[in-house]
Amino acid sequence: MVGTMALLHAFTRTARTPRTAAAPDAGRDLATGLPADDEVLLDAPDDRLGPALVAAGRGEFTPAAALLAATREAAEWEHRDRYAQRLAAFARSRPEWFEEWCAAAPDDPDALLLRARLAVDRVWESPARAELLHPVGPLIAAAAEAGPRDPVPWRIALDHARGTRAGSAAFEGLWAEAVRRCPHHYGSHVAALHYLAEVYGGTEGTAAAHRACLDFAEPAADDAPPGSLLAALPLRAAYLCLSESGGRDAVPPQRLHAAADRAIALSSSFPPAEVWPAPLRNLLVYVLIRLERWTDALEQLRLTGPYATSFPWDRDCDDPLGRFLRVREEVRERAGGAGPGEGSGGRSGKGAGGGPLPRPRRSREARGGRVDFPGG
Repeated sequence: MVGTMALLHAFTRTARTPRTAAAPDAGRDLATGLPADDEVLLDAPDDRLGPALVAAGRGEFTPAAALLAATREAAEWEHRDRYAQRLAAFARSRPEWFEEWCAAAPDDPDALLLRARLAVDRVWESPARAELLHPVGPLIAAAAEAGPRDPVPWRIALDHARGTRAGSAAFEGLWAEAVRRCPHHYGSHVAALHYLAEVYGGTEGTAAAHRACLDFAEPAADDAPPGSLLAALPLRAAYLCLSESGGRDAVPPQRLHAAADRAIALSSSFPPAEVWPAPLRNLLVYVLIRLERWTDALEQLRLTGPYATSFPWDRDCDDPLGRFLRVREEVRERAGGAGPGEGSGGRSGKGAGGGPLPRPRRSREARGGRVDFPGG
C-alpha cells in the first residue's frame, strides 16, 4: 500500500504543477508520444479534489466539506460520487479530519454521505462482509434523508444491497429510487451491473450472467446523453467478460468489440492527458489488450498521458503502477510490430496474449430503466 506521505506528495504535485510549466515534449517518448515512466502518477486527483486531500492531510476538513457541498448544490452527481469515494478512502487511513468534521456538523448531508460511503468500504473486503454491512443500513438511510435530490446515497445503498445479498425485489426498489433522482448516473448503473453479474452467476451460470450484463448495459448506453460516462457501461460489462474464466466465450466477440468502440468514441470527446477520463481510459486499455487491439490500446495510452489508475491494474496485483508501466511497454512493443490492419479495430475475436496481464479468473464483483432478474 502506498504510504500516506507519498500520497500527499503526489496530491501536492498534481495540484501545484502548472500545465504549461514543461515544454511540450519534456519527459515524453517522442517515438510513441508517451510520458516517461517517472512522470506517471497513480490515482492523481483533479484540481478540485487535490487541495481538499492536501488539507485533509493537515487535519483540516473545511475544503473537503466545501467541495462536496459544491457538487450537491450544482447537482454534479458523477463528481460527487467519485469525490466521496476518494475522500472516504483517505479517511480510512487518516480519520482525524473526518472525525472533527462529524463532531462539528453531525447533521451535515455531505458528512453523512461520506460516513455511509466509508462504512461500506471499510468492511467490503472482509469475509464477514454481509454480517458487518447489516448495521450500516441506518447510516445510508440518514444520508438519503439528508439529501433528498441526491442519487449518490442510493448508489451506496445499491452497493450495500449487493454486499448483504439482498433479494431482487429489495434491489429493484433501491434501483427505482436511484434512477428517479438521476436516470443516467453512471455509478448507480455500475452497482446494478455488478449485482446482475452476481445474481445471474449464482442462479443461471457465468455465461448467462455475462449476456445479462451486456443486455443491461447496451440499452443504457444507447439512451445516454452526449458525453455521459454511461456510454462506457458496456465496456464495464466487457471487462467482466474478459477478466473472468469462461467469460470470453459467453458472448459473441462483436459485442465486446462494439463495447470497446463505444468507449473509444467517448474517450475521444475528452481532452488528452486529463485526470477526469483517466479511469475510463485505463479500463479501455485493459479491454483493448484482451481483444488484441494493440494500436488502439497505444492510442488510448497516449490520451491517458501520465494518469494511471489503480483499477483495473490492481486485480491480483499489489503494485498497480508497476503493472500499468509493464503494460505500456508491452503495448508499445506489440503495436510497433503490428502489420497493416493488425491490432486496430480488429474483429477476429481471438484470445489475447497474456503478456503482463494475469489470466482471467472468477471475480468477487457485479439505463435508467428495468433491471431484469432470473425468474422475474
